[in-house]
Amino acid sequence: MSDGSPLAGADGALRCPWALSTEDYVAYHDEEWGRPVHGDDALFERLSLEAFQSGLSWITILRRRAGFRAAFAGFGIAAVAAFTDDDRERLLADPGIIRNRAKVDATMANARVLADWAAGDLDTLIWSHAPDPATRPAPRTLSDVPAVTTESTALAKALKKRGLRFVGPTTAYALMQACGLVDDHLERCVSRGARAEAPRS
Repeated sequence: MSDGSPLAGADGALRCPWALSTEDYVAYHDEEWGRPVHGDDALFERLSLEAFQSGLSWITILRRRAGFRAAFAGFGIAAVAAFTDDDRERLLADPGIIRNRAKVDATMANARVLADWAAGDLDTLIWSHAPDPATRPAPRTLSDVPAVTTESTALAKALKKRGLRFVGPTTAYALMQACGLVDDHLERCVSRGARAEAPRS
């Protein structure tokens, strides 16, 4: 049994243990997780998917990501903000996504809020909560990786203050990890420090 330290994958490279359970996770871990994401629409997508993930495993969302993108018009903020009650019913009947009424409603409501923000505001707000990397030593095992931080609590509070829903401190921290605001790859992980801009896949 792993003690939470990096484990060798099929290629011999050490990775965070959670990445080795499926090929989907290996690709996500190596190519996306922890790499900086910028752009209002891209961050709206990640914020929405993290909210849908609440209470579920991330692999459930990852394997439905193409379905989510098709259902939510590529997560274009302006497009989702224009969704109607008919769209809501369509989403709640779509087997390609997680058909959770509260999460669907929150995603549509969040898009309407964000549509009134100036371009770049969401990107600026989220990234203003990135901690100084010098203050964060590399985690050695999974037990060293927090679920909530002071920064994620502040980010959740800031997003809620501006009208966004379904964004608690845990969801905010998962967003920070996924979008590269923090690097929580373990100390000896092959992807530690690989913070080049990730393409939107």
